Amino acid sequence: MNRLRAVDWTSEWDVAFRHATSRRILFREYMRRAAVWARAYGAEGAWPFFDVTSYVAPEFRPPPELTAELAAELADFLGRLPNGEVRQTCSGAVRAAGLRERNPAAFSDLPDLYEPLVLFYERGGEFTRDNAGFLDLTGVRFRPGTLESHLGNPPVTLLGDTVLDALDADGQVVYCTAEARRGPLLRRRVLRGEQSDERFDRDLCWEPTELIPGTGAEAEGAALVRLEELEAAKLIGEILAEVTRP
Repeated sequence: MNRLRAVDWTSEWDVAFRHATSRRILFREYMRRAAVWARAYGAEGAWPFFDVTSYVAPEFRPPPELTAELAAELADFLGRLPNGEVRQTCSGAVRAAGLRERNPAAFSDLPDLYEPLVLFYERGGEFTRDNAGFLDLTGVRFRPGTLESHLGNPPVTLLGDTVLDALDADGQVVYCTAEARRGPLLRRRVLRGEQSDERFDRDLCWEPTELIPGTGAEAEGAALVRLEELEAAKLIGEILAEVTRP
């Protein structure tokens, strides 16, 4: 709960906007993981914001000697959160952490459900829901979609600062890579009419490149394929894993 306590829930708009891309990717990865967990434990009706512990181990309770203290602390913390869906996910994250501490095997087969959302909160605070059913991620309007649509998203398993910071950039960004999808990752970024082409490779930073042709036809001739942002995040993680492998 310490990480959640440290979140600036009503963060300055420019802080959240600076991390708008990484926050959107984190949110999409949470939605995918929530779909995986919901399908595995019959919680489709509760998706996407639910307390997974109540499905994994309905009988779970904190140790008796800690119950009153933890309950009071958690109630006070949750009461200060900005909306019901944020409260629900934070409560779920705290309870899941308690169950994991007591029984690590309970979560061994599926990805950590709440980690992408905790990182999302840490990089800019809350999300809200508007009257049209969209989610406002602060600077990004997000359509929740369906559980099935998120199950088909590519998994993003490495979510550290190196990956997330590499995804945040001003302007409109298009990603591409070689047809084999083994890197380097290339991006074309357009900001206020100025275009810049960059590559992300084993140095783990963006550097200028001339590898991106000027037109779509030229890109096909150069054997480049366009990547969606989740695929780009996944490739950054793969490059990072390769560089840091012992």
